Amino acid sequence: MINVSWYDAKQYVDWLARVTGKKYRLLSEAEWEYAARAGSRTRFSFGDDEAQLDQHAWYGSNSGDKTHPVAKKAANAFGLHDMHGNAYEWVEDRWHNTYEGAPTDGSSWVEDGEEMVRVVHGGSWQRDPKDLRAAHRDGYPDGFRDYNIGFRLARTLNP
Repeated sequence: MINVSWYDAKQYVDWLARVTGKKYRLLSEAEWEYAARAGSRTRFSFGDDEAQLDQHAWYGSNSGDKTHPVAKKAANAFGLHDMHGNAYEWVEDRWHNTYEGAPTDGSSWVEDGEEMVRVVHGGSWQRDPKDLRAAHRDGYPDGFRDYNIGFRLARTLNP
């Protein structure tokens, strides 16, 4: 799903939780990066070589100027598709210019920061390789909708 604001994504999370009786949420910024890296310490989950990006992501050079169905490119080591490219993904966190003072437990950082700006990750079908790196982040107003922004859900499991 694309062309949704952060508020739209949150509304969907609430709806899905109500109809399924399960706890869903947007990922924290730390969780998103952990999932995107899939155990790697490189720029992309598959390494640092941009020449391999075509196998793993839709981006400015190969997308044909549009989004694509999920899972048409290789999954990362965690089995997750489209962590790099295709569509930016909203996360729960507010925008902060640096990570100074960020939670160290992987939880969302929703205190302080820019009150009406939320973080997106992953790059999109129209971006350059540098914007698809696992560590790349951007911030948009939480009411902003765009044809290259979507979201990914997490489900909280009970131990």
